[in-house]
Amino acid sequence: MGDVLAGIHAAWEFDSESVLIRYSRGHRTPKLFQALRERRIPHSALSSVTVTPGRRGTVVLRAAPRSGADPLMDAAAGQLREESDPYRLLLPGDQAEQAELYARELRSSLPPDADRRATRYAVEAPTAPLNFKAYDGRASFDGERVDFRWSRTGASSAKWKAGDQSFAIGELSGVEWRTPEGVEGYLRLLRRVEDGPSEEVDKDPATVLFGGRSGPVHESLPFAAAVLASVRTSSAASGAPAHHLSRASRRDPADIADRIRHLGELHLAGLVTDAEFSSKKAELLAEL
Repeated sequence: MGDVLAGIHAAWEFDSESVLIRYSRGHRTPKLFQALRERRIPHSALSSVTVTPGRRGTVVLRAAPRSGADPLMDAAAGQLREESDPYRLLLPGDQAEQAELYARELRSSLPPDADRRATRYAVEAPTAPLNFKAYDGRASFDGERVDFRWSRTGASSAKWKAGDQSFAIGELSGVEWRTPEGVEGYLRLLRRVEDGPSEEVDKDPATVLFGGRSGPVHESLPFAAAVLASVRTSSAASGAPAHHLSRASRRDPADIADRIRHLGELHLAGLVTDAEFSSKKAELLAEL
């Protein structure tokens, strides 16, 4: 290989060991792509390659990542919308034959254990320092510590009482990212000293909440991926396990009430529609 396949939102440059993806900066390009700019994906980080028909006469070349090979996709945990999938190259229909050619070449380069979870990250994480504005505070990461600074208007009284937070990477076992494109988006840091995080995300001082324009995908997801990659590196050095999802814990009525209160605040602020508020409130009440 060694050629370039230019798509609608990105160009893929192929070599014998990897694919360099350069994302375009046009106003129609997903903001996540623009934030990532470019990524080098080793063939060892891929599990499969497909070519499928797209909408409006387009064709889609997709190189699916191996589980555990890319911190960005580990943090996303399947929550990205199709159009924001960084492993998806959208092409004009007249490039279908080229897409098939490159797909065959890539398939022939996949590792023999491509269907197994990778033991280490093969794709580089976004580089610190990183920061973003959440609904109830600001989050920053300098490569060694994650800091949360609470907002006077958005943070719960429990978070104000706990004060601003600073977490060393060595204190953490993983992260949990819930997409801000839903009603209850958040970024939660999982700590080694706990059996499992509290379900009361608006009270948990290791969690920042998303809402409206606070914590958008293109800012909060690269942040989560960078933290997760650093945690895994630290865990490998210490021999401790790393996790990217929290373990479930028991719900209680007080937790449900708090979450409905937060949902009501988002609704009053115009960040949640009437339909979304009613639907989510009914789901929460059903858990009592």
